[in-house]
Amino acid sequence: MKRRNNDSILSNNNDTNIIFRILMYSTKEYDKLSFDTKLKDLKQPEKYEINYTHQHLSKDSVKQAKGYECICIFVNDDASREVLEKLKQIGIKLIVLRCAGFNNVDLKAAEEFHIEIGYVPSYSPNAVAEHAVALVMALNRRLHRAYDRIRNGDFRLDGLVGFDMNGKTVGVLGTGRIGQFIIRIFRGFGCRVIAYDLYKIKDEDRHALGFEYAELDDIYTQADIISIHLPLDHKTKHLINAQSIEKMKKGVILVNTARGGLIDTKALINALKSGHVAGAGLDVYENEHKYFFNDLSSTIIDDDILIQLISYPNVILTAHQAFLTQEALCSIAKVTFENIYTFFTTGKPLNTPKL
Repeated sequence: MKRRNNDSILSNNNDTNIIFRILMYSTKEYDKLSFDTKLKDLKQPEKYEINYTHQHLSKDSVKQAKGYECICIFVNDDASREVLEKLKQIGIKLIVLRCAGFNNVDLKAAEEFHIEIGYVPSYSPNAVAEHAVALVMALNRRLHRAYDRIRNGDFRLDGLVGFDMNGKTVGVLGTGRIGQFIIRIFRGFGCRVIAYDLYKIKDEDRHALGFEYAELDDIYTQADIISIHLPLDHKTKHLINAQSIEKMKKGVILVNTARGGLIDTKALINALKSGHVAGAGLDVYENEHKYFFNDLSSTIIDDDILIQLISYPNVILTAHQAFLTQEALCSIAKVTFENIYTFFTTGKPLNTPKL
């Protein structure tokens, strides 16, 4: 496979029998490595041509997809109606997301324009769950502050007092694959777990995991820790807001590894300032598309809310990295290729999000 540069596109080309032409937007080196590796494992790798671009999908970068039948996008790419209409005009028939969330895609417009959508419903749910728990533990035991102190020669323990996890009540919002895995972890700590989801799992599975379902208000009033694992849609946008935070126990730790729009960030900041929320572990931010996955260390960030979050000692913010394990990247590549192959052989990707 050869690599060529063409308008920031990196290409893998086989000269014979190419059938599936795919352009991957928002490519990082770890994406390219995982997809190149998985491509070699396919029975007929010569049937695929994957070109890579570092650019995000937007109304300005749509033109790069001309000549392709399929594009592959990520969480902060723009698949709005305007962009989808332009993709339709240049002949795109399939969009595959290399992620589980699809709130950045206008599904109704895609259906109208006869563009099929594939996604990765589950790649490594334990990766996200483990990251969420890592945020909880780091906040609880002040690991980030201890790390900074030691590097500066400050070996005091003042201000680093945490609490035992055993016996604490954890509220899990969302009991899909990720939610179920994090329940297992918290139960292993000896925590009591209560959870909320509109789509409940079977009673026998719930009993095996050892948790109870509860209403949101009950979770807010009882939980010492709340971990969010819900999809973002019009019903869940700003689910965590000033009113819901007011109902929470004083001193709650709040963790979000799902989507930034689930939390009203201004309301969270006010609660952090007042001490009502003791700590926030965030792997997502509602305006992250402007910043995440880019090196802005030499620029001025013009988002005052983001700057506030970064500056608070009781906030740990990571840049949407909860999914980022070797196993998850391998699984994402595998399922994405399955979606592409199934579309080109049956007309439908293997995994399609529902409206």
